Amino acid sequence: MSTTHFSSLVAKFNIWLDEAKQNQQITEPTAMCLATVSANMQPSARMVLLKQINEQGFYFFTNQNSQKGCELQQNKQVSLCFYWGPIKKQIRISGAIKQATSQESDAYFASRPYQSQIGAWASQQSQPMQNWQEFEERMQYFSQKFSQGSVPRPDFWCGFIVVPTQIEFWQEQDFRLHHRFLYTKQANNSWQEQQLYP
Repeated sequence: MSTTHFSSLVAKFNIWLDEAKQNQQITEPTAMCLATVSANMQPSARMVLLKQINEQGFYFFTNQNSQKGCELQQNKQVSLCFYWGPIKKQIRISGAIKQATSQESDAYFASRPYQSQIGAWASQQSQPMQNWQEFEERMQYFSQKFSQGSVPRPDFWCGFIVVPTQIEFWQEQDFRLHHRFLYTKQANNSWQEQQLYP
């Protein structure tokens, strides 16, 4: 077994992500499966987009009132999975959620296209709606409300950071003899490396 630092894992992650971005067969290289668990221990998973990675962890943004937003408040333990089939690589991450700062959330929200900003206000994410017209009317309402000046970030919309405790780098090999390296965070903040059986 050997140890490393999180900065080295971030660098390795970015090398794989850059490789995925350069592959034209991968249409959304920042897509990651986010798995959450509700208060009654029911798991659920969906695709979200990675917006940033730094020494804090892996960032994404969402409506706090959505199913995932509610589950994140009920149970902070989550998992992420990146799978890039054309380059035969996968990264799995386990850890806990913490909320991004208001400044971080404001900065990212301000960078979004206008229609996406309005959509964040208009969508009662994960809630039932009668028909699509209902949503279009809400879009129109908020478009008129914020027709002048910048669109403020909704109080219910923010960033979350997955602070990892385990990261596994998986690389496909012939005959399912895959290469797997698991990194686990230690009490002293170093990361222990273990090679796993396929």
